[in-house]
Amino acid sequence: MLLNLNRLGWWKLVLFGITVLTTAFLLLPILFIAALSFGSSQWLIFPPPGWTLRWYQELFADPRWLASAWTSFQIAIIVTVLSVLLGLATSFGLTRGRFAFREGLKALFLTPMILPVVVLAVALYAFFLKIGLNGTLTGFVISHLVLALPFSILSIGNALEGFDKSIEDAAVLCGASPLEAKVRVTLPAISHGIFSAAIFSFLTSWDEVVVAIFMSSPTLQTLPVKVWTTLRQDLTPVVAAASTLLILLTVLLMVLVAVVRKGLKS
Repeated sequence: MLLNLNRLGWWKLVLFGITVLTTAFLLLPILFIAALSFGSSQWLIFPPPGWTLRWYQELFADPRWLASAWTSFQIAIIVTVLSVLLGLATSFGLTRGRFAFREGLKALFLTPMILPVVVLAVALYAFFLKIGLNGTLTGFVISHLVLALPFSILSIGNALEGFDKSIEDAAVLCGASPLEAKVRVTLPAISHGIFSAAIFSFLTSWDEVVVAIFMSSPTLQTLPVKVWTTLRQDLTPVVAAASTLLILLTVLLMVLVAVVRKGLKS
């Protein structure tokens, strides 16, 4: 082991302090947003003069916010299903296939993870504007799928690489068809990778704002776009309430991923 904390002496306290400061730097803005969502002031004032649930009541009573949330949920579910299915097929091809430029093709699939999002958003906007998909549900799904698919390929591909293919071959030798062996043997064994792919695909679509801004229209907006447009027009604590719910859902799903992966490993 390269780093042994027991041998660091007082440097261990320094590392602990740096960790605490870094964690506080990342978490304090989120905690401030959550506190503002319960503040009694009609403006974003910290510390809040009092506490109330009024802004959450206004959030759930406003049909525009509910419509945006429903749009985000619809798009995220469709993107999740398509991302897992396409990622599963692609991962099998990249992991099991033996063909030229396989590594180059894998790098191409992962390009959206390293390409600046705004560059991808402008390119998709220009292309969809020509073919009439801008501002449509189909355009949202395709653009979000481009961003989510690399996470599925990585998660499922890593699970496949860690799976012993000889177990699948043994099932075939015992009389199962190749497809049946994959469905009944391989897929359950890589279920943790599929589950992670689904969660990350959902969160990628649910939280996406840059591409969604370019894809949105006056009649079709996702929840992050609604938050963005409301911030530019009116600094109401309803925005803090919506942001808190977005953060809460993301945290819950990430905790769920950690718990499920730990349970599968144990």
